[in-house]
Amino acid sequence: MARAFLFALLLGVGETPVWSQTATESHVILVMTDGLRWQEVFRGADERLLVPKRYYNGRSVKELRGKYLAATAEERRERLMPFLWKTVIPQGQMYGDRDEHSDASVTNGFNFSYPGYSETLTGHGDPRINSNDNVPNLNVTVLEWLNKQPGLQGQVAAFGAWNVIAAIVNAGRCGFTVNAGYDPLMMTLMTPRLELLNSWKAETPQVWDEEPFDAPTFYTAMEYIKAKKPRVSFLSLGETDDWAHAGNYGEYLNAANRVDRYLEQLWTTLQAMPEYAGNTTLIFLPDHGRGSGPKDWTSHGQKIPDSKYIFMGFMGPKTPAMGNRTNVPAVTQSQVAATLAKFLGLDWYAEEPKAGMPVVDAVR
Repeated sequence: MARAFLFALLLGVGETPVWSQTATESHVILVMTDGLRWQEVFRGADERLLVPKRYYNGRSVKELRGKYLAATAEERRERLMPFLWKTVIPQGQMYGDRDEHSDASVTNGFNFSYPGYSETLTGHGDPRINSNDNVPNLNVTVLEWLNKQPGLQGQVAAFGAWNVIAAIVNAGRCGFTVNAGYDPLMMTLMTPRLELLNSWKAETPQVWDEEPFDAPTFYTAMEYIKAKKPRVSFLSLGETDDWAHAGNYGEYLNAANRVDRYLEQLWTTLQAMPEYAGNTTLIFLPDHGRGSGPKDWTSHGQKIPDSKYIFMGFMGPKTPAMGNRTNVPAVTQSQVAATLAKFLGLDWYAEEPKAGMPVVDAVR
């Protein structure tokens, strides 16, 4: 504790501390949901978009409008993501509310998935990563590095709805458990629940070639976490992006609402486990944003500059409860990897100088 306090003092005067390279007994859960806009997170559902033509080609949206719409942005956002706004943000910190002069953005310049996930996990963009092709990432991620640190060997795991997540963390090289796409998860002491989840992914009709629905991915990760209790877990969900690309705003909202419920279930489960209770940090963000207009909200990329804007949230015992940050300096996706490592008492920036520095206020 004395060392941690000294580090905080050093950070306060602008000097660079030398962090311990032995991981403290902390746990980190990094959750990403693909392409969820900052607009819905901070403003809630957009009434102009929640219309029949943007929900299964004309299906009634009366029920969804009653569920998600309200008179103010504060009410709408709580209806859409109640756990985020009633628990995560009051107990932690949230960045990216552009209406409140808080910018969060990607730096890779591409504004789509593979570059965004890689930037998050490595701390820097890479001009070679200019497509979503399913090819192994040449860069070492913070997860791969953490898995080699004292006290963390074999204590890292990654789960993704999108099958390319396995390539982004370089499953063939990284040395930790990775499960992505429709692949079954096999582990020692298989549980009946995990066997059922594997069957679910294999036998459910495939709406998207590259990923199943979020539910089997989420519950597979939960089953692994309860059985193996990793120190560092990464979970990527995908439906928010899939439904947006389909122009289905109603299901896009439903997917965001489910993500919020998954966060709540994950957090509640962890706080009931002695290994995680009171020593776990949650990090939450997307890989990229989306367009801000009535047509380009479905898309993202270099031709849609607004899609560089994202959000990022932190909650845990080492994060001061500062809530929804307003009038603060901009933060970037490139800072997430070093921030994650710092929650464990480790210095990713020293290992990877191209990475962004940790978000200063996020870690006590």
